[in-house]
Amino acid sequence: MPTANDPRTLAALYNISSLLGKTEDASTALGAILAEIIAYFEASSGSIALLNPDTGRLEIEVQQGLPADSKESALLLGQGITGWVAFHGRAQLVPDVAADPRYVSLRAAVRCEMAAPMIDDHGQTFGVINVDSDTLAAFAPASLEQLILFTAEASAVMQRLWQLYQLKGKARQLETLITIGQSLVTKLEQQELFETVTRETCKIIQGRACALYLYDTTRKTVRLAALYSPATSGEPSRTTAPHGSPHQSDDLPLDSCLVASAFATRKQVEFANIQSPEFLDVIDLPRDAQLHSVLVTPLLVEGDALGALAIFTGPIHRFNNDEKRLAAALASLATVALQNARLYSRVFLSEESLRKNEQLTTLGLLAAEIAHEIRNPLTVIKLLFGALGLEFAETDPRRTDERLIREKLDQLEAIVTRVLNFAKAPASLHSRWSITDIVADTLMLVRLKVAQGKIQLRFEAPPRPAIVDVQKGQIQQVLLNLVLNSTQAMPDGGTIAVRCDGDGQHVFIDVADTGGGIPVELHGHVFDSFLSGRPGGTGLGLAIAKRIMLSHGGDIALVSTSPAGTTMRLTLPLAKN
Repeated sequence: MPTANDPRTLAALYNISSLLGKTEDASTALGAILAEIIAYFEASSGSIALLNPDTGRLEIEVQQGLPADSKESALLLGQGITGWVAFHGRAQLVPDVAADPRYVSLRAAVRCEMAAPMIDDHGQTFGVINVDSDTLAAFAPASLEQLILFTAEASAVMQRLWQLYQLKGKARQLETLITIGQSLVTKLEQQELFETVTRETCKIIQGRACALYLYDTTRKTVRLAALYSPATSGEPSRTTAPHGSPHQSDDLPLDSCLVASAFATRKQVEFANIQSPEFLDVIDLPRDAQLHSVLVTPLLVEGDALGALAIFTGPIHRFNNDEKRLAAALASLATVALQNARLYSRVFLSEESLRKNEQLTTLGLLAAEIAHEIRNPLTVIKLLFGALGLEFAETDPRRTDERLIREKLDQLEAIVTRVLNFAKAPASLHSRWSITDIVADTLMLVRLKVAQGKIQLRFEAPPRPAIVDVQKGQIQQVLLNLVLNSTQAMPDGGTIAVRCDGDGQHVFIDVADTGGGIPVELHGHVFDSFLSGRPGGTGLGLAIAKRIMLSHGGDIALVSTSPAGTTMRLTLPLAKN
């Protein structure tokens, strides 16, 4: 028998090790390794069995000289000579298989067998290489030593191939994650976002189905937001639940849902077989008999659960650490995208609220102006009527008319007074606020809108804390108006800079943009009512802003404007200690 340094042995070792540069396919490499070893020992048959981590069984990956149906055989650890070698991690030589009670026959003519374990870098057995002979005692102890040598080299080769495969897979996953992340950022409609998340997650992890659940913390209910399973056997892909599954409109009680465990622990939860009897009463699972294992990953924001991403597999499957990390990354992307979609929705609601407030303020402005114009002639009429000195007898019907006229004049005066008082910002609604908080909260509302417009938003807080006594909503309305005006002046993107400073008695808020500026003919009239420099504008935004600032003891002014940009300044008095 050739030794380890024999040219024939070295050639066989070289042929095995060189497979790293010849192929990246694991099955091809295993087949070439087995063929090399069988040829070296002039064996009658042989096989390479690998340990399936999901089933815990040894399954034949490649074989030579065995019946075609032998690949369907699977051995438990400890079963047969192959199972014994895998369980104990030691090579075995059996000169006469008929005399060994451990032997499990796959081919009747086999008389002699030897097997060696494939061991990874961590000392764990992951497979077994077997060679058989139809001759009794065909292999000697030296043959077993050679097989151990070849198996060690084969183990190293297969580990490197698998590592290369995993690295390439991770590279593909990373590229896919980046693509998914870019795609999700653009999804502002929530249902479209949910369906994209489930579809892409199912594809990248190669699951049979994927579901996204939303959690209502107030009502303690769970709702199926989207369910996706890839097309199989010509069946179209679907995002609706199979028959018997929860529907997207159902609000399910948390204590009857499987995903509740992920919400409670704030961690990933794995279930090996949801077809087991103990899962029959769980109401949030898709009723698909082909689904078995599931990995549930919570969608977390600062420790609070918004929902969960559930990945289902067809056969029973144990999710490895890479799959769990990938699921966690996808859940994080989904969480960010969901938060962005909700914030963007809030932006639109804020803009709608701003428009409604603008309309209401406009009505108040017009009512105040009308009331102010009515009050002067009304006062004159009332004074002149009183100076007439009309005195009529008790029986004269004109006495009643005179009384009614006087009462109606008083009523009109009261109405005018109420309208004028209503138009003023009640001091009782004012409260003390940090100007930094007011500006930061306002900019948060428009953050997504300016980002979508390719606009950079910068905020420079005051060097010292600045406290103002204001009605926060009205000051935010003024700031929103200025920022939105700036975005409309920069359709191709630009920069909006908000800077705060003061002089010890006032705080100044400058809103500067890099738009095209205000037309020269409008410079002296920007705060006039019904004056607008853009199509569709009402011309009331800056006029209302002016009135609001004046009612707070402050002001708004145009600092500068040119083709390089515009700067507006808000001035507010600092709150008194």
